[in-house]
Amino acid sequence: MDILLLGLNYKTAPVEIREKFTFSDDGTARALHLLSQTKSIAECIILGTCNRTEIYVVCDQANIGRDYTRRFLAEWFGVEKEQFKDHLYIKENDQAIDHLFRVSSGLDSMVVGETQILGQVRDAFLLAQEHATTGTVFNTLFKQAITFAKRAHTETAIGQNAVSVSYAAVELGKKIFGSFAGKSVLIVGAGKMSELTAKHLHANGSEKVLVANRTLERAQVLAEKFKGDSCTMEQLPEALLTADIVISSTGANGYVLGKNELAPIMKKRKHRPLFMVDIAVPRDLNPDLHDLDNVYLYDIDDLEGIVASNVAERSREADRLDAMIQDEIVAFTNWYQTLGVAPLIAALREKTLGIQTEAMRKIENKLPNLTEREIHIIRKTTKGIVNQLMHDPVVRLKEMAASKNGEEVLEMFSKMFALEEILERTEQEAKWADEKTKQAPREQVLASRVRD
Repeated sequence: MDILLLGLNYKTAPVEIREKFTFSDDGTARALHLLSQTKSIAECIILGTCNRTEIYVVCDQANIGRDYTRRFLAEWFGVEKEQFKDHLYIKENDQAIDHLFRVSSGLDSMVVGETQILGQVRDAFLLAQEHATTGTVFNTLFKQAITFAKRAHTETAIGQNAVSVSYAAVELGKKIFGSFAGKSVLIVGAGKMSELTAKHLHANGSEKVLVANRTLERAQVLAEKFKGDSCTMEQLPEALLTADIVISSTGANGYVLGKNELAPIMKKRKHRPLFMVDIAVPRDLNPDLHDLDNVYLYDIDDLEGIVASNVAERSREADRLDAMIQDEIVAFTNWYQTLGVAPLIAALREKTLGIQTEAMRKIENKLPNLTEREIHIIRKTTKGIVNQLMHDPVVRLKEMAASKNGEEVLEMFSKMFALEEILERTEQEAKWADEKTKQAPREQVLASRVRD
């Protein structure tokens, strides 16, 4: 069996391509069902986020699995394969496993170390489990990936350092206030960066938002996004009396606020701390504001310096995670390579117990006067002999199956004990059982699919 990954993400496809391959919530369940009925595919999971669409499959033949999964994408979304082939990445076995661990831990995210993707991976796995499109391989692999991602964020600092200007402003504010609960934000100007920073502050607990702008209408539009209030620049001194956090980005040619203007306001505030973020170029806030007690002023260079430092720190943590991932791949691969051992052990046990059962039948025929107790003792003794004879070969088989030539070892073991017939029979029985679980045909699912 092979593990395959086929996907498109923000690195390989622009948004106008990615948006064509977006699964709806109920559409994902239908797609899982359809894909699970596809030839060669034994297990499947679909991971869809705003930055990626990825399909993970376990298949019995890699080349067939690739072709049918590509065809599935084309048919489901109604897009010719030629239109997305250059944006599609395909990874097999160790590369696919490595990619999953990187994705789940946030190493492959646009913002390295973000944790939202972990929840999305978990949800994708649980949905596939719910619809019975996972099995032994993915149940083990995805549980291991999710557990690893949780451990990675606990044991490393991969997600602890802000790597955007807006997040850096939030982290600085936390150092000053501890918590943003109940804090009010004053946005001076209506720039995009101001809006983004205010959004993060609001999401972190800031409850009151006031927007001051030269054009009142523009101030009102931005204020509505945070269910806040608006005012003109003439009302700025009054607004500064109640603000805890000031974010300024006006696009003005000179300073809009300096020490002389703020000093009397700080007295009226009784020197309550004021956190000020100037993200305008040229700057809105005069650097002489640093001279005022309880005024904490940061400009765009301060924030970008923090971001650069944090990016470097995350890069160091990413290197640590890379080494940890390699250990995880080895652990999974060792487990995966021993999967083929179970059918052989079962077949060997069936054959040896069959021999023991036949031997008991002959003993009972030749010694008809044996008591039930004597028969029980002989049966128990012969089973013990069988189990002892099996023990060492089975232990060595498990050890050798994890080696580089594991497949050759399994094949040799099968031939050595003449297990081919039993294995073929049990495999056929498993296929018949699998066929009975097949549900709606491919065409029926395609006809009822839901497109976004």
